[in-house]
Amino acid sequence: MGNLVAIVGRPNVGKSTLFNRLTNSRQAIVSDEAGTTRDRQYGKCEWCGREFSVVDTGGWVVNSDDVFEEEIRKQVLVATEEADLLLFVCDIKNGVTDWDMDVAQILRRTKLPVVLVANKADDGKDLYGQYDFYKLGLGDPFCISSATGSGTGDLLDHVVKILPEKQKDEAEDGIPRFAVVGRPNAGKSSIINAFIGEDRHIVTEIAGTTRDSIYTRYDKFGFDFYLVDTAGIRRKNKVTEDLEFYSVMRSIRAIENSDVCILMIDATRGIEAQDMNIFQLIQKNQKSLVVVVNKWDLVEDKSQIAIDTFQNAIRERMAPFVDFPIIFASALTKQRIFKVLETAKQVYLNRKAKIGTSKLNEVMLPLVEATPPPSIKGKYIKIKYVSQVPDTQIPTFIFYANLPQYIKEPYKRFLENKIRENWSLTGCPINLFVRQK
Repeated sequence: MGNLVAIVGRPNVGKSTLFNRLTNSRQAIVSDEAGTTRDRQYGKCEWCGREFSVVDTGGWVVNSDDVFEEEIRKQVLVATEEADLLLFVCDIKNGVTDWDMDVAQILRRTKLPVVLVANKADDGKDLYGQYDFYKLGLGDPFCISSATGSGTGDLLDHVVKILPEKQKDEAEDGIPRFAVVGRPNAGKSSIINAFIGEDRHIVTEIAGTTRDSIYTRYDKFGFDFYLVDTAGIRRKNKVTEDLEFYSVMRSIRAIENSDVCILMIDATRGIEAQDMNIFQLIQKNQKSLVVVVNKWDLVEDKSQIAIDTFQNAIRERMAPFVDFPIIFASALTKQRIFKVLETAKQVYLNRKAKIGTSKLNEVMLPLVEATPPPSIKGKYIKIKYVSQVPDTQIPTFIFYANLPQYIKEPYKRFLENKIRENWSLTGCPINLFVRQK
């Protein structure tokens, strides 16, 4: 299992700046599209050969004064249950506030390693403020400036040193792993029980009753894989409301540890913002996807038109990645749940697809010739050759061209669509690179 580091602290102490600083090594992959700012809450950080995930809790707060502090306090509690290490960020220019004292009180009770970070130490004079922070009772503060990056190296050295070693996964034997993800109460445990045919998971009507992430080996009817169930260790007295942030924290682990994600959507509620957050996590980790619209037995209008409308709505929200299977099922009546497994297995096999170079060129080059990349600055761009990279996590194709820097995103999307039309790679993300010939 990968390690998870959560950044907590009150608003405006520079959590997001620190987050961007830590995940900088990978930031190049993140898209700059408008509307993905929800996305910046999760990223990976690599330091001294260790890789861990970082979650910035700041972006999840509902910004209204009365619930504000309550919300943040709830998130700190969730973070203490889910993460392996906490970075508690304070502002060295403001010193210790009452609110910092409150949070420190929660953090002192946890068994987790907590690292105290005094941010905004931009020049030498600020360093005198650090002694104030000893009264939080969380050990030595690390004085950093996340804006300029000073002190972050020492902080990371310390984090890597005290992060728990990775546990060996019990499911490391090359058998595919399917994670069932979705927001609370979409029917994740019910569908796993329906697969296995026994009530191994306690199912209740209350969202968030599953105690931990469970691996279940499934080998019946010619299938053999692990099911990873995600739901929360939610202690009733701590987190009562259904926190959006909560289900996302919960899904990160399961998504990172799986090959195929089965995303459950509640047919009675349609696709919501939280489903999109989980979908973005799946995309960011480049996992294969099967969408299951659960509770289909409760929907009145089951006509083909209704099905098509629902499917189009889902694909529109998740564009530009639209090549994934959507299955209308019901965990309760067991309708089409076998099809879910068959599809997940097929999607997993698509991930492993190998396409011969000669076949690729035979199909793709005429298509490229028919619609070449638009010429830029009077330069004529030619794609000469294409091949698939062997032994990659997901199918990866390299197109060799004379001026690769002029081939833009829309044209790459066109190439990807043509590959998908000719070979079955449904549900599976693809990497496309254009290199100098």
